[in-house]
Amino acid sequence: MARENLVKMKCEVCKSINNFTTRNKKKLKEKLVLKKHCKKCKKHTVHKEMK
Repeated sequence: MARENLVKMKCEVCKSINNFTTRNKKKLKEKLVLKKHCKKCKKHTVHKEMK
């Protein structure tokens, strides 16, 4: 994965940074919001992109 396209995902329930994904920053101007599995919560929760 290219490092400039890599973004951190933060769980909205427990506030932990536990997922990484890529996005094309030239095409997508808004921040990503995805439903991903959280290792701490042990369930699928909403994850938002953080800085």
